Amino acid sequence: MGLARELRSRRKVETKMVEVDAWGDENGAFRLYCRPLTCYDISMLQKKHKDFMTNTTITAMVDLIVMKALDEDGNKLFTSADDRADLMGEQTDVIADIANEMFNDIVPEEKALKN
Repeated sequence: MGLARELRSRRKVETKMVEVDAWGDENGAFRLYCRPLTCYDISMLQKKHKDFMTNTTITAMVDLIVMKALDEDGNKLFTSADDRADLMGEQTDVIADIANEMFNDIVPEEKALKN
């Protein structure tokens, strides 16, 4: 086993809950879950959205949500092109709020380098 694999096996990955009031019902806000972004995730997003880290578009946010949103059991919430198309029809403030809540700990490269 390589060192990177050994270190990865020691890491505890926390799942974050995000409440989406706009998708709620009489029982309260809709809950979705996500795990932190990985280097692989960012690489995949940057292939499709070149300026993902410095100029995130609403389309990139939708792709991010599709990629990372999970249900309570850890299964992907959005699995088809239709899901992506439906999210693209959502109000931009709802998508931005979800993406920001899911990944508000992402720091652009320039800011990270200053710290």
